[in-house]
Amino acid sequence: MAQPRLFTVIFITFLSIFLAGCAIVNPGTQSIQVTLVHDGVQEPLQVNYGTSVSSVLNEQKVTLSNLDKVDPPLFTLIENPVTIKIVRVEEKFETEEIITQFAHQTVRNESLPEGQTRLIQSGINGVQQIKYRTIYEDGVQVAKSIFQTVTLSESKPEIIMVGVQAPFKAIEIPGTITYLSAGNAWVMESSTGNRHPVITTGNLDGRIFDLSPDGSWLLYTQKPTDGTDPAVINELCAIAITSEGAKPIPLHITNIIHHAAWVPGSSLTITYSTVEPRSTSPGWQANNDLKLLSFNETGMVLRDETIIETNSGGIYGWWGTAYEWSVDGSELLYARADGIGYVDFDNKSLIPLVEILPFQTNGDWAWVPGISWSPSNDIFYFTSHGGTGITSSETSPVFDLNALVDFNNQVTILPQSGMFTYPVASPMDSYGVYQVAYLQSIFPEQSETSRYHLYVMDQDASNKKLVFPQEGSTGLDPQQVVWGPSSRSAQRFIGIIYQGNLWIVSVETEEASQITGDGSIIKIDWE
Repeated sequence: MAQPRLFTVIFITFLSIFLAGCAIVNPGTQSIQVTLVHDGVQEPLQVNYGTSVSSVLNEQKVTLSNLDKVDPPLFTLIENPVTIKIVRVEEKFETEEIITQFAHQTVRNESLPEGQTRLIQSGINGVQQIKYRTIYEDGVQVAKSIFQTVTLSESKPEIIMVGVQAPFKAIEIPGTITYLSAGNAWVMESSTGNRHPVITTGNLDGRIFDLSPDGSWLLYTQKPTDGTDPAVINELCAIAITSEGAKPIPLHITNIIHHAAWVPGSSLTITYSTVEPRSTSPGWQANNDLKLLSFNETGMVLRDETIIETNSGGIYGWWGTAYEWSVDGSELLYARADGIGYVDFDNKSLIPLVEILPFQTNGDWAWVPGISWSPSNDIFYFTSHGGTGITSSETSPVFDLNALVDFNNQVTILPQSGMFTYPVASPMDSYGVYQVAYLQSIFPEQSETSRYHLYVMDQDASNKKLVFPQEGSTGLDPQQVVWGPSSRSAQRFIGIIYQGNLWIVSVETEEASQITGDGSIIKIDWE
């Protein structure tokens, strides 16, 4: 009997010890040591097991800003002794103005003696306002960066004209020649040796460069003065080139790509067409509109009228529409990828005359036929595409030079002339006779990439002859050449751009004279 009782006592004792070791303790009743560090002080605290850091701060009435840092994070549950550290973060903004130095530009001038210089425009420093953002942690600076930059005033470059040796003989010329070189506009009058700059800002973009019929005003486009606005491609301006010291007149018209021109016979009146900027190539969507604007010599608008509203512009209308005034200003032709016609000003509409087979460029550009009026206003010359017959297609390499007589009789003057023929009729002489200049592709089957020769023919399309350059020489880049005005002499002159320089060619003698040598000319006009 003694052994079973002894066993029972031992078992009960063992079970009691085991149960005591397995007794459940409530964590919520445990107190954990926490040290709160903030604002330069340390606070020892006792908090319950499982309390969040956020609750501890709320109980201690510690407020936080949006920038303050807390370690460990606010959502952390406290299960072991821990130090809660708060770093006070503050940001401050400071503004300062800095000077932006002006750039230095030089303009070569072959009419100024070699070695001499002339200040064309004084340089002006710009001003930028810079706002800095500085970060402080517990009063100590840890970071500083530029938060915002604002241009308060643009700098203007100092422009110095530098005389260079002119290796080219000066020749007498009728009328006035204007040319665009390195973003600047120059004028020659009476002689190629008599030249001077009229605009030296270096920001003309060459989209529009049109001398008025009387040779006294220049219409041009320039890069926007505020180059940060993506809604502005360029700006249209005018300047009186015959007035010494004249200032450009901003016309408050923007985004001109294909057309802006003086209206013949109307004082200070222009027509223009606009586009809308796009981020995708080619950088615009054409409006195919037409507007008319008249202004006075101070730039005050006297008339502002929409002739053709914004429209799709037919096939490939996204590229745009070209326009061409008749010599007397009585008619205005339009040309686009799919046809040629005239503008009905009375009904404000377009009247088709010639259907053109559009050319598929397979690129981000569209081909538009070149057009030109005869000085008698009864014929216009143009380039057509595709030829005739069942082989005609949008990819056809065939381009012909044509004429439309009295608005209804189409005549092919020169088959396989090339896509960039750009015909242009001369002024009429005292006998009522004129000629037509045009470009002939050296390789008609590849006229998109081919260079060209300059030809001249009589008004009846007879006596075609090569004028420039001579056979075997490098051909011309595609361009619309310009005729000089009629003069008392029997000679007719044509102005061309060849290898970046201005050349003048006598049609009668075929003598060609190089006028400039800087290699940077992109536009010319002659009245």
